[in-house]
Amino acid sequence: MPRYKLLIEYDGTPFVGWQSQDSGKSVQDVVERACHRLVQAAVTVYAAGRTDAGVHASGQVAHVDLPRDFSAETVRDALNFHMKPHRVAVVAAWQVSDDFHARFSAVGRAYLYRIFNRRVPPALERDRAWWVAKPLDEGAMAEAAAVLIGHHDFTTFRDTDCQAHSPMKTLDVLEVTRDGEHILVRAAARSFLHHQVRNMVGGLKLVGDGRWRPEDMRRALEARDRRAGGPTAPAKGLCLTAVTY
Repeated sequence: MPRYKLLIEYDGTPFVGWQSQDSGKSVQDVVERACHRLVQAAVTVYAAGRTDAGVHASGQVAHVDLPRDFSAETVRDALNFHMKPHRVAVVAAWQVSDDFHARFSAVGRAYLYRIFNRRVPPALERDRAWWVAKPLDEGAMAEAAAVLIGHHDFTTFRDTDCQAHSPMKTLDVLEVTRDGEHILVRAAARSFLHHQVRNMVGGLKLVGDGRWRPEDMRRALEARDRRAGGPTAPAKGLCLTAVTY
């Protein structure tokens, strides 16, 4: 059967996450249902990352094996037609070899976390960013972020229900910049622990509002204890922006 690689974007607000589950509608459900309507057969769609409820994606990658041979453009357009009116879109599709796997072939993943930093609450971006009314010091946040770059035991920033075999990860990028009323946190690594990005952002927010100093981030990291970390930032500010192969 021909295999197709899909570049997918979605608004995660109405979904329980990427992965199918009993608690509600997932992005995977929507894409697989569209595939079923195209080929009149049940298929499984595999993604590079299982984003949580409320998390968005502009660069999710998935693959699917279809029992019929289509052009990549036909797959893209047919799936988009059948996914209406859900806020999910296949941006591009490619026919790939059988040894390509959206998850296991990936060598890197990148995320963007958006903090909306102004006194007045957002009207248009309430589901796209974490609203923080108190002014944040992005310079101090950037200094604290630099502490986390590299190969570390990230137990402090790991969800207690994380199923990864090891807390050891190599964080390649963690940058904090300001763009007007937005503070942007960019993270990149081969892979992440469950809630790692959101937990790191929670700690950075404490630095930004003055409750932590940048050196407190190092103490939290070295504690290897989730209780030493900051809060978990809301899911709505997080977006999976790219997967590299």
